[in-house]
Amino acid sequence: MSVLSLAILLFFRGFTFSAADNCEVCVSFLHRLYGSLNSAHTELTPALVEEELVQACTVAQGKEARLCYYLGASSDAATRVTASVARPLASHVPVEKICQRLSSRDTQICELKYESQLKDLSSDGLNKLRVLELRNILASWGEECRGCLEKHEFVSLIQKKAPLHAHSLEL
Repeated sequence: MSVLSLAILLFFRGFTFSAADNCEVCVSFLHRLYGSLNSAHTELTPALVEEELVQACTVAQGKEARLCYYLGASSDAATRVTASVARPLASHVPVEKICQRLSSRDTQICELKYESQLKDLSSDGLNKLRVLELRNILASWGEECRGCLEKHEFVSLIQKKAPLHAHSLEL
C-alpha cells in the first residue's frame, strides 16, 4: 500500500513541476528580479519587493510587459495582484512555486512564451521557416517586404537586412 502511495505522490509532484516549467516568461522574469533584489538588499520586505517589481515593469518589453500587465504592475493594468508575488518572494519562496500559484488564479500567466530567436541565417535555415514567420522576423526589425510574392524574396531580404539588425538576433 505504501508503494502505491509513493508512486501517486511522485506522479503528482512531477505533474506540478512540469506545470511550472511551462511558465517560462514568469519564471525568467521573477528569477532576474529576485537575483537583483538579493544582490542589492540584505533584507527583503513585501513593500520593497512590490516597489522593485513595479519599477522593473516600467522598463519591461514584449512578453514580460504582458506579464506585468497580468500581475497588475503596469500603469494600464485593471487589477493589482502584485502582493501575490511580493509576499512570497520576500519570504524566499521558490520562483517556480510562485508562478505555479499565479497560474491557478490566471492561466494566461503560464501561457506566455518567449519568441524563438533566429539563429540560422543561411538560405537553408530560412527556407525551413514559413512565410508568416519570415514576415514576423521582418516586422520585428521594423522592415516590410513590399511586393514580395515568393518565399525566396522574403529570404533574400532577410539576408540583406540581417547585418543591420544583428543586435536583435541574440538573447
